[in-house]
Amino acid sequence: MRDLQRTVGLLILGTAAAGAALLWASLSWTTGLPGGRPSRAVVGVWDVFYDTAAPSALMIGLAAGFALVFAAGVAVLEKRVSTRDRRSADRLNRPLAPKIVMAETRGVRAGPVTLTVLIPAHNEEGCIVHTLTSLREQSRRPERIIVVADNCTDGTADIARTLGVEVFETVGNVSKKAGALNQVLYGLLPIQGDNDLVMVMDADTVLDQGFLESAVRMMSDDRALMAIGGLFRGEEGHGLLGQFQRNEYTRYARDLRRRRGRVFVLTGTATVFRPRALRWVAEERDSTIPGVPGDVYDTQVLTEDNEITLALKTLGALVISPPDCTVVTELMPTWRALWKQRLRWQRGALENLGSYGFRPQTLRYWAQQLGIGYGVIALSTYLTLMVVMAVSFDSWVWFPFWAGIGALFTLERLVSVWDGGWRARLLAILLFPELFYAMFLDVIYVKGVLDIWTGRRAAWGHTVQPRRIGTKVLT
Repeated sequence: MRDLQRTVGLLILGTAAAGAALLWASLSWTTGLPGGRPSRAVVGVWDVFYDTAAPSALMIGLAAGFALVFAAGVAVLEKRVSTRDRRSADRLNRPLAPKIVMAETRGVRAGPVTLTVLIPAHNEEGCIVHTLTSLREQSRRPERIIVVADNCTDGTADIARTLGVEVFETVGNVSKKAGALNQVLYGLLPIQGDNDLVMVMDADTVLDQGFLESAVRMMSDDRALMAIGGLFRGEEGHGLLGQFQRNEYTRYARDLRRRRGRVFVLTGTATVFRPRALRWVAEERDSTIPGVPGDVYDTQVLTEDNEITLALKTLGALVISPPDCTVVTELMPTWRALWKQRLRWQRGALENLGSYGFRPQTLRYWAQQLGIGYGVIALSTYLTLMVVMAVSFDSWVWFPFWAGIGALFTLERLVSVWDGGWRARLLAILLFPELFYAMFLDVIYVKGVLDIWTGRRAAWGHTVQPRRIGTKVLT
């Protein structure tokens, strides 16, 4: 598995490259060279050249058909896997399967539902007040709030105590967020019952009104439900870079709504867990799932939220991200901070896949990474060909077929961020700024692949925000 973990990115990128090469060869074979010179038209003061050559109808049909078959195949297989897990009676490998959980809890009085919120925080004095305020203002308030102060050198712990919440200060933790959460969970989980929910949320996150009420209601109505992850959107501000990130998060939330809450990742911004789920994860470490026995969170990974999602799915757990549970999260204020964050996310996702290998529960994630790899190749090729054409011809040549494809792509980008407001729509319809933002993310993907392959040590990265007191910002 260690060899797979090191080469997973190259495997995915190589497979995507092979698919792109096959498509290119097929296109060349079916289309051939266009004949004649481009046509000329005069539009006002402009001389416009255009070429009506387009791929053959056969090639267009084959490409569209292959894409539809691939997407439908992944969706059908994912549904079959989830259905099988829901109905599984395999207590050895699927102890959190809904059928098993429902049988074990039938007729058992677990007591009233309680909610304990854990907030891991490392030097978060600039945002902890807003986070705690959003919890206090929920229509359904938590019974306990514990700020997990991890190696803090600022006033995070003091501010939390002043606001009347519990503070757990880590001791000797060198394993970042995962290690801090493990320390507090070691003492918390043994005293938790089936109805005592545990929520983990980032210190830079603000809950939207109704989050906790909806989450508790759904957990109360469905004993088989093991975790509820929040849908996140970006905070306001940070100029053009902030809008890029907000558009990205808007599209992600739209995709999850279309999937009817079927989870990609139980986001670290805010997720509610059932204690039974966390206890089974700790018990199955180094057996059914990777990790150190007894640890809830794997301290060796870069993306602990992605890893625990894979862990729960592997154990058969039912997890969702409903549209009623939304949060506002921090955005990266600079390109450098964004680079560090996304490099950690991308590399962490690839390493998690390498650790879990090829399992039915990881099918969607392999397909998702394959799509990213193909997108890297497609976008870089598209932009390269545009530059080559621009410098190779004295006049610009328009291709009506490809212009039509571009118009459809632009329409999709616009519709997918419509809920984000007029700024999101304006940025989407301009197209090229978002294309270059996508290229920036593609470069990060390639960097992550190369770092894994060469064994380069990963950096965590941390962004310190200015301290906010009320509406004032202290620098």
